[in-house]
Amino acid sequence: MVSRATGVSRRAIATGIQELRQSSFPPKGSALRQRVRKPGGGRKKTVDKDPRLPAELERLVEPATRGDPESPLRWTCKSVRNLAEELNQKGHRVSYQIVADLLHAMEYSLQANRKTLEGTAHPDRNAQFEYIDGKIRQCLASGQPVISVDTKKKELMGDFKNGGRELRPKGSPEKVRVHDFEIPELGKVAPYGIYDPGQNLGWVNVGLDHDTASFAVESIRRWWYSMGRQIYPQAKRLLITADSGGSNGARVRLWKWELHRLAEETGLEISVCHFPPGTSKWNKIEHRLFSRISQNWRGKPLVSHEVIINLIAATTTKTGLRVKSVLDKNLYPKGVKVSDKQMEEINLQRDGFHGEWNYTIPPKSRSS
Repeated sequence: MVSRATGVSRRAIATGIQELRQSSFPPKGSALRQRVRKPGGGRKKTVDKDPRLPAELERLVEPATRGDPESPLRWTCKSVRNLAEELNQKGHRVSYQIVADLLHAMEYSLQANRKTLEGTAHPDRNAQFEYIDGKIRQCLASGQPVISVDTKKKELMGDFKNGGRELRPKGSPEKVRVHDFEIPELGKVAPYGIYDPGQNLGWVNVGLDHDTASFAVESIRRWWYSMGRQIYPQAKRLLITADSGGSNGARVRLWKWELHRLAEETGLEISVCHFPPGTSKWNKIEHRLFSRISQNWRGKPLVSHEVIINLIAATTTKTGLRVKSVLDKNLYPKGVKVSDKQMEEINLQRDGFHGEWNYTIPPKSRSS
C-alpha cells in the first residue's frame, strides 16, 4: 500500500523499515539523523564513473597544445553544447550542464582575445627606450622642442558609421550607410599628428592625398611655422620621436631627404629617434593625442572636412591638452625616388648607439 501510494519501490520501503527497527539508529537530534542515505549512497557522479572525461574534455578545448590538432572542434565555436555533443560521439554520456560544471572546476572561463603579442622583440628594445627617454629629458631641460609624430588611421569621408556612442533622443539614432564603400568625390583623409609633450599641445595636418614622407615633413613644417617657433623662439635643435615604419620610417630615404631640406630652410639641427619595430604604441602621440581625438569624435559621422577639422580642434583634456588642426589640399604623389647623389648631400650624422634608429641632420651652414 505504501509503495502504491508513494511510487517508492517495495524493496526500498522494506530496507527502510529494517533500518528503523535496528537499535543502532542514531538518536533524535543527531547530525547523522538528518542524512537520507548512508555515506557513499546515491547516484555516483559522472566523473567518478568516467574518470577519463576531464582529460578528454581538456583535449577538446585546447587541441593545439593538449591533443589532436585535427580535432573536429578545432575550427568551430567551443560552446558547452558542442563540447557535450562531441564527447557523446566519443562514448561519454554527458550533458552540456555537466560540461559547464567541469570547465568551471578546471578554471576555464569565457575570455576575449587580448593584444599582447608583438612578434620577435629586438634585444636592444628596452635600451632604445631608455636612450629615447634620456634624449627627451636632455632636450626639455635645455628648453629645446621635442615632438612625437605619426599618421593617424585614414578615415572615410561621408555618412559612415563611426565607432562609439553619443547622447541623442531616445529611439532616434543618426542614420548612416550600411556599407563602408568609399565615396569617390569625398575619398579619405590622412591626419598627420605632431604632439609636443613639453607643452601638452597637439597639431594635426589633415591631408587629402597620399601619406608619403613629403606629407609627413610638410606637416612638421606647418607645425613649426604656425606653432613651434612662437613657443620656442630660441630653439636651435628639434628632437623628433617616430615609429620605425610608415611615411616617417627609419629606412625611408625620402623622409631623410625632406628633413634635410627642412633643416636647411629653418636652420634647426634636427635629431630623430625611432622606436624599435613593433613598439609604436609607446610613442606618446598614440595615447596622448590620437586616443583623445578618437574619444572626442566617437559616434559622429565624418561627413565633411569642416566637421573633421572642428572635431579635432575641439579635443581637450582635464590635464590641459589643446589641439590645432588644418586642412592640407596639396598633392603628394607616390613613388618619388631619392638618388644616391641626393643622399650624399644630406649631412647625416648617425649616433653611436643604433645609428639606424638615432641620427641627426644639421644644416650644412651650421656644421661648416
